[in-house]
Parts: sequence; structure tokens; C-alpha cells
Amino acid sequence: MALKMRFLYYSGKGKMKAMAEVVKKEFDLSLNYNAIDIVPPAYSCENERLVILAISGKGEPDDILRRFCSELNKKKAQNVALLIDGDEKLGTFLLNVLNEAGTNVITPVKYIKLGGLPFLGGKLSDAEKQDLIAWVQSVIDNLQ
Repeated sequence: MALKMRFLYYSGKGKMKAMAEVVKKEFDLSLNYNAIDIVPPAYSCENERLVILAISGKGEPDDILRRFCSELNKKKAQNVALLIDGDEKLGTFLLNVLNEAGTNVITPVKYIKLGGLPFLGGKLSDAEKQDLIAWVQSVIDNLQ
């Protein structure tokens, strides 16, 4: 079953892009050349069944991220799942913004700790890959 899904990340950490590549490969998103991208994406979201937002940060998001999330309505993304490399304050803030936009947010929010320095290549351990794949599969299984 082909699922119209995108993995968008807002992070300078190499591991975040590596996570996007793992999801693209594991869930066969190769037919969609813009299945993974940064926020804001080069191509806008349109009728996506699922958008996974992977965000690194703490506290309140900057204006670019906040505006992007506030525009993710049901026409752009039926379902959104949050993968947060940061604190619960950021996750709660984005959850509220996405709910106000009108999209369905898959809960609970997944919190991770990537560590590492920005802009360095990131390699995921096998345990990190397995955890990510299991989480994405559970999100897909709970879609509306």
C-alpha cells in the first residue's frame, strides 16, 4: 500500500537527515522525489496523508517554524506526527499550533535526544534505527 507521506525536518544535526533517509528507505518513499525535505520545504504540502515533522530545539520555536506549522491544515496534511529532539515545552507549543491549524496530530509526541554537533554527518545506531522504524509504523497504524 502506497502512503502519501513526507518527512520534514528542522534541524542542523546530521542525525536528523539520516533519520529521514532511514524512513524514506524503509517505507519506500522513493517514488516521491520530495518525500524528505527541510522546513519550509521546497515544494508545499498538498493532500499529504501523513507529514512527520522532526524538530530540534528548545522552548518556543522561531517564527519560520511557527508559521509553517500554523499553515498545516487538513488540506495540506491530514495527519501530522511530531518527533522532537528537545524539550516538552517545544512539543506542547507545536502541538497547540498544529491543533489550531486543524490537522490531526498523532499523539503522543515522540521525544528523542540526538546529541552531536550541528552540520556534522550523523550515523544512527541499529537501536536508533529500530526505534524510529517502530515509531513510524505505530503512527501509520493509528492514522485516521
